Amino acid sequence: MTAAAMDGEPPAGTAADLAKPPVNEPREAEQFLMQTPQGNPLLLSHTLQELLSKDSVQVELIPEKKGLFLKHVEYEVSSKRFKCSVYRRYNDFVVFHEMLLHKFPYRMVPALPPKRMLGADREFIESRRRALKRFINLVARHPPFSEDVLLKLFLSFSGSDVQNKLRELVQGVGDEFVTCRLATQAKDFLPADIQAQFAASRELIRNIYNSFYKLRDRAERIASRAIDNASDLLIFGKELSALGSDTTPLPSWAALNNNTWGTLKQALKGLSVEFALLADKAVQQGKQEENDVVEKLNLFLDLLQSYKDLCERHEKGVLHKHQRALHKYSMMKKQMMSATVQNKEPESVEQLESRIVEQENAIITMELRNYFSLYCLHQETQLIHIYLPLTSHILGAFVNSQIQGHKEMSKVWNELKPKLSCLFVGSSSMPTPPLSPPEGNFFSN
Repeated sequence: MTAAAMDGEPPAGTAADLAKPPVNEPREAEQFLMQTPQGNPLLLSHTLQELLSKDSVQVELIPEKKGLFLKHVEYEVSSKRFKCSVYRRYNDFVVFHEMLLHKFPYRMVPALPPKRMLGADREFIESRRRALKRFINLVARHPPFSEDVLLKLFLSFSGSDVQNKLRELVQGVGDEFVTCRLATQAKDFLPADIQAQFAASRELIRNIYNSFYKLRDRAERIASRAIDNASDLLIFGKELSALGSDTTPLPSWAALNNNTWGTLKQALKGLSVEFALLADKAVQQGKQEENDVVEKLNLFLDLLQSYKDLCERHEKGVLHKHQRALHKYSMMKKQMMSATVQNKEPESVEQLESRIVEQENAIITMELRNYFSLYCLHQETQLIHIYLPLTSHILGAFVNSQIQGHKEMSKVWNELKPKLSCLFVGSSSMPTPPLSPPEGNFFSN
């Protein structure tokens, strides 16, 4: 993809041609305009549930295929909406991403996870699989993307040349500015203080991103601690089992005709089962928090990051090029005035006048693109706010995970407690273990 397409620069053709799409040109955008209330196409009426129900896409690893030099990782991509599964490689996602940016430079296109050429370990591969799953689900639920032929082909085409097919779909087709029937009217729908609103929204979403980044970091640590706790519980149980299975002979002078050690060993050996069950419950809680809490936070962070990227494309792309076109126009006007004063050849003056007209057309196009970019930014900002209630889903999943995890762990602990009583039979008259050592007995001199 060219830098011009990334920056929102018009595709090949004159500025005058792009300022207003031809009347007879097919307008794909009309088929998938965002759902808006009647009377104002700028405002969206989607709910979070409507977005989430558009599709649910699963991305799973399939067995590695060995190439001549490298192992190729492939994914099975299954769409609930299209009721089909296709095989995709990372590079297929890359081309799909490039075509989306080419066709929708003024929309939130989520970033892809990085490509790692050599030494990709299992942890990296799994992390990238999760990121690809988040990417494709955000795309499949984005209103314009969800109805575009690019998405349908990516999720349903089972041929081997999916990359070429994707490129063919955008070849000779303009971006959304060219295909959208409202593109040249975008300014009419924007509020008068759109620049102030844009600046305020950008600052707000930057702050939200920073807070959610910290929440995700803590949620990762909580889930990691649950898994670490599981490992410790399992080792604790194994050590009890090893202690109970010790076959070292007991000297008669140490036992003094008392079978306490044998009874204790028998009981300790049996406790390892309960500790293994506790470890299993802790792992389940950690995995559940990774899937239901950490991944949802990552999904929302990916969305927020795509908004931040879009803001940068707006400022560094069409806005910057508009300002540059204005500066170039100003310089050409000065040259024209200088040529008139100096009575230069008529042909030279006519050529300069022609260039000025072309530049004026280019400025008109860039102005229209700038307003359309702001129009799309306004709608993308609304989408971010539609996704905000996802916060309650995340918090609900976190609370439920904690309640369920502690409930199941508590049940195992309570079942374990009566089994400790046998540890104290035979050595004294105590029928059950003491809850705590008698005060002062352990640390008194």
